[in-house]
Amino acid sequence: MSMDPEAKMPTPRVVSRRAALTVLGASLALFCTVGFLNAFGVFQEHYHSGLLQDKSESDISWIGSVSLFFLSGLAPASGVLVDRIGPRSPLVIGSLGLLVAIFTTSLCTQYYQFFLAQAVLLGASTSLLTWPPMAVVSRSLPSHRGLALGVVVGGSSIGGIIWPIMLARLFDHSSLSFGWIMRIVGFIMLPLLAIACVTIREPPASLPGPLPPKSQPPSRTTASATPPSDSNDTASSSSSQEDAAENSSLPATTEKKKVKRSEIVTLLKRPVFIFLALGLGIGNIGLFIPLFFISSYATSLGMSSQVAFYLIPAINAASLFGRLLPGYLADSHGHYNICIAALFASAITAFSWTAAKSLAGLIVVSLAYGFSSGAILALQGACVFKIADHHMQGTALGLLMGCLATASLIGSPIAGALISRYSYLAASMFTGASLITGCLLLIVARLWLNKNFLASV
Repeated sequence: MSMDPEAKMPTPRVVSRRAALTVLGASLALFCTVGFLNAFGVFQEHYHSGLLQDKSESDISWIGSVSLFFLSGLAPASGVLVDRIGPRSPLVIGSLGLLVAIFTTSLCTQYYQFFLAQAVLLGASTSLLTWPPMAVVSRSLPSHRGLALGVVVGGSSIGGIIWPIMLARLFDHSSLSFGWIMRIVGFIMLPLLAIACVTIREPPASLPGPLPPKSQPPSRTTASATPPSDSNDTASSSSSQEDAAENSSLPATTEKKKVKRSEIVTLLKRPVFIFLALGLGIGNIGLFIPLFFISSYATSLGMSSQVAFYLIPAINAASLFGRLLPGYLADSHGHYNICIAALFASAITAFSWTAAKSLAGLIVVSLAYGFSSGAILALQGACVFKIADHHMQGTALGLLMGCLATASLIGSPIAGALISRYSYLAASMFTGASLITGCLLLIVARLWLNKNFLASV
C-alpha cells in the first residue's frame, strides 16, 4: 500500500495576488484554446451542411480529432519547456500560432486547407497555451490544487458556452461571410491571449532555500532529488517545497531544479502512472464523442439546426459546474476517488444517450454528461500531479497528455464511421464502453496508491 507524496502537506493561510493572477491568466488561455475546441460540434454541422458538404461526417470529424491529437500529443514537449525555461516563451509562441491559425482558417475553401490550418496549426498552438499554464497553477497553489485547476479548466467550459452560441448566431447572419466570422474570433482572442501572457508567472521560488538555523527542521535540510516512490513512508520533498513556495515567511531561492532523464524514466515505469495513463487514455477515446455528435444527432431526429446548436453550450455550461464542485470536493475527498466516480457517471450517461428522443430528454442528457465529463477533465491533471515531484510537474502532465494523444485522435472518427454504417446507438455504446473500461483501470491505479477503500486518494 502506498500514499501520495502530498498527504502531509500543510494548507497555506492565504492565496497570493500573484497566484490569483496566474489562475486568471490560465483561465483566459483555456477559454481561447480548449474552450474553442469544444465548439467544434458547431463547425462539424456547419461544414457538413455548407462549406464541406461533399465530405462525410467522419471526414470532417478528423479536423477536430487531429486538433485534439496535437493538443495532447505535443504536451510532453510543452511540459518540458515550462519546467526548463518557464511559461513565457511557450505562451507567446502559442498565442502567435493560434492567431495565425484562426486568420488562416478564414481564407480556407478546400478540405486540405481547413485540415492544415484548423487541425494541425491550431492544435499545435493550443498545446503550448494549455499545459504550461496548468503546470504553473499547480506549483502556485499545491494545497488548493483541485479547486484551482477546476477554476482554470472552468475557463474552457465558459469558452465552450460562449463560442458555440456566438458562432451559431454569426453563421446564421447572412450578411457575414465565413471569413469575417473567423476574423472576429481572432480579434476577440487577441487581447485575452495578451493578458494571459502577462499574468501567468512562476511562483516566487521553484525550490525553497535554507531555513533560519533555529527553525530549520533536520528532515528538510536535504530535499529529495528522486521521484516519489510508492511506499507509505515517503512523503516527497514536494511537500516542503510547495509549502515554502506559498509561505512568504520562508526564505527562498529562485534557482530552478532541472528534470533529469532518470526521473522521467522512473515516472514512466511506475505502475500507478501506467494504469493512470491507460485508464484516462481509454476513457478519452469516447470522452469527446457526445460533444462532437450530439448536435447532428438532434438534427437526425428532425430538430432544427438552430435548436441543436444549443446542446453544445448546454454540455459546456454543466461542465463548468462539473469542474468547480468536484474539484473542490476532490481536495478533501481525494482526486482519484472523485475522478473514478465521474468516469462511472459519464459512462452511464453515454450508454443512455440515444434513449433521448425529445428536446427535453437531450437537454437532460447534455447537462448530466457535461457535469460528469467536466470533472474528468478537471481532475486528470491533479491525479498525475499527486505522483510527481514539485519540480517536474509540467513534465509529468505533458507525459500523461502525450499518452492520451492517440485516444483523442481516434475516438471521433471511429464514432463517425459507426454512425455512417450503423446508427447513433452504436456510437453511444462505443462511448460508454470506453468510459467504463477507463473507470476500471483508474480504480487499479487508485488501489496501487492506497488499498484502503475509505482513504482520501
